[in-house]
Amino acid sequence: MKEWGFLLFLVLCLSFAFVNKESSFQDKVEIQSYEKNNNDHLDNRETSESFQTIEITKDLVFQGNLLLVNNEYPIHQESIKSDVVHLFTHKELTKGYGLHDNEIKLSEDVAHEFSTIIAAAEKEGVRHFLINSGFRDFDEQNALYQEMGSDYALPAGHSEHNLGLSLDVGSTQMKMEEAPEGKWLEKNAWKYGFIIRYPKDKMAITGIQYEPWHIRYVGLPHSVIMEEKNFSLEEYLDFLKQQKSILTTIYNEKYEISYYPVTEDMTIHVPSNLRWEISGNNMDGVIVTVFPGTTQTNFKEVRMAE
Repeated sequence: MKEWGFLLFLVLCLSFAFVNKESSFQDKVEIQSYEKNNNDHLDNRETSESFQTIEITKDLVFQGNLLLVNNEYPIHQESIKSDVVHLFTHKELTKGYGLHDNEIKLSEDVAHEFSTIIAAAEKEGVRHFLINSGFRDFDEQNALYQEMGSDYALPAGHSEHNLGLSLDVGSTQMKMEEAPEGKWLEKNAWKYGFIIRYPKDKMAITGIQYEPWHIRYVGLPHSVIMEEKNFSLEEYLDFLKQQKSILTTIYNEKYEISYYPVTEDMTIHVPSNLRWEISGNNMDGVIVTVFPGTTQTNFKEVRMAE
């Protein structure tokens, strides 16, 4: 009996530790701003670290996962994700959720990331997800705008759905704002690089009413910082522009995020032995994110710089 009692106590302790880790995830985020000295600021990380020079061209302002798209900032042709696929023809990408119709399209990369969300939700017993809408080309967006009007749709070129980074997620059981799927997304999407793009308390900033079904991929660590500071995408991009450079520690892993204004082609320095990504903001500059670890620049990042 004593052995059974000890085992029960051990299981309870482990369970508490896991739950506590989940609930305190946001408390593990530390953000430190610092002054950067143009191209030399990255040299402050480690004096022994090697660097490479990369070219930042003006067209990079309009590419990447952090683009701001709204009535003021339209999509450029180079902004549209190049890996958009019909999900119905990629069964490996649609495990665990349904499609509203056979014409739903989405960035393949974003679909892979969304599959991670589905797997995590299923472990918690939330499993009735449905994608109602994904990528729309300009013709599809224009037809929707003509049909629905300005109160319910945005003009072609001004909707995030024209990027390939956003999707409308529903529940097969009930309305998303009432469904377990909607509540789970609002609580957990940020852990997997997604945000609720139009939050309940940000209508004055986004200009769009609360949409618990509309999620947008921005990637890590950005979604974590936005959750921690209760930022909309507009507020986050303004924050980065004001701070210029920040060091972010998430569970003892350090990330560096820097904003660069871009008015003409230029060069910057990045570590040659760390992974990094570049995204424009669709306004006036680019954001460079340096990740922890020692992974060389991958194909996705090279492709973005082409």
